[in-house]
Amino acid sequence: MGLSVRLETKYLAPFVREEEVDFLFPQVEAAHRLLETANGPGSDYVGWLKLPRDYDKSEFARIKNAAAKIAKGSDVLVVIGIGGSYLGARAVIEAVKSAQYNLKPNGRPQIFFAGSSVSGAALNDVLELCEGKDVSVNIISKSGTTTEPAVAFRVFRDWLVAKYGVEGAKERIFATTDGAKGTLKELAGREGYETFVVPDDIGGRYSVLTAVGLLPLAVAGVDIDALMAGAAQAMDALSVCDKTNDCYRWAALRNILYRKGKTVEVLACYEPDFALMNEWYKQLFGESEGKDQKGIFPASVVFTTDLHSMGQWIQEGERSIFETVISLTEPNREVVIPSDQDNLDGLNYLAGKRVDQVNKMAELGTLLAHVDGSVPNLKLSLP
Repeated sequence: MGLSVRLETKYLAPFVREEEVDFLFPQVEAAHRLLETANGPGSDYVGWLKLPRDYDKSEFARIKNAAAKIAKGSDVLVVIGIGGSYLGARAVIEAVKSAQYNLKPNGRPQIFFAGSSVSGAALNDVLELCEGKDVSVNIISKSGTTTEPAVAFRVFRDWLVAKYGVEGAKERIFATTDGAKGTLKELAGREGYETFVVPDDIGGRYSVLTAVGLLPLAVAGVDIDALMAGAAQAMDALSVCDKTNDCYRWAALRNILYRKGKTVEVLACYEPDFALMNEWYKQLFGESEGKDQKGIFPASVVFTTDLHSMGQWIQEGERSIFETVISLTEPNREVVIPSDQDNLDGLNYLAGKRVDQVNKMAELGTLLAHVDGSVPNLKLSLP
């Protein structure tokens, strides 16, 4: 079975020659060796490389059992975390299920996220949404002392104790934290919370395939067995360093564009359900590349919505940008455009077409317009 994500570069042809990729590739191979041998900067945090096969199978089983317990006994799961401790899980839930997941009757607990800001208004909103419902909490923090999630957890822990008592609350609190030390680990041991581990060799922004992301995803009904199997397939395919490896090819092309003064990458998608994946992308690339006064600045847009705002800047603004466009081959839900007898809006030529077909027309038109406007475009196609 081939990889689901494919890189298309035909819209990049006016901007990068194949000889430039050939010239750069020895540097790609050198970077690959540093990564695989864990000899480069940040080598203490490359556990994600083999995680899809080397994960803790016993903890994985406990994650599924805890998710089943939460789903059976709770109307709401509040996930408390910041950065990678919430972005990955929320992005996957919205991409796989729906951005409207919490509003749809799906037989699963609603999932609200807290602890990613110090906004009292935002925290109060989540508390109000929990009123009259059975609630569980997943606190995610390596140390337990990061201000934003620590404040939110203190508030929700007291709320649970007031509602269920000390013994009842501890059955509804699940802590994902350091395996051996830290404030949260100590508190969880003292209070008797069920705990899961944030691995020492995996940074927060790469942690979605650990308990950090897997517990909320399993509660939402995402098939985490299939998720890990797909990740293992990608790991095998993308661990081979050659020019057919779309991951390394994308990295090389981005680097070439950066050297040509394209210092801003705009990740563009055409589905609102993908918007949080855009936000996660910005964390992944911002934290990884923003080093030593260098790095491509990650930005994002959701088309066609942002065509009516940011589209103007992309089309005619400073030529310091390039785009990576996420194209979803087939949507998981669809609507057909009806015919209208009066045809006052002049759109009967679209009658009978799926809305996604119109979206694809807009995607193609935008790609061509932006290339004509001297914006290099890379395209990642997803099923």
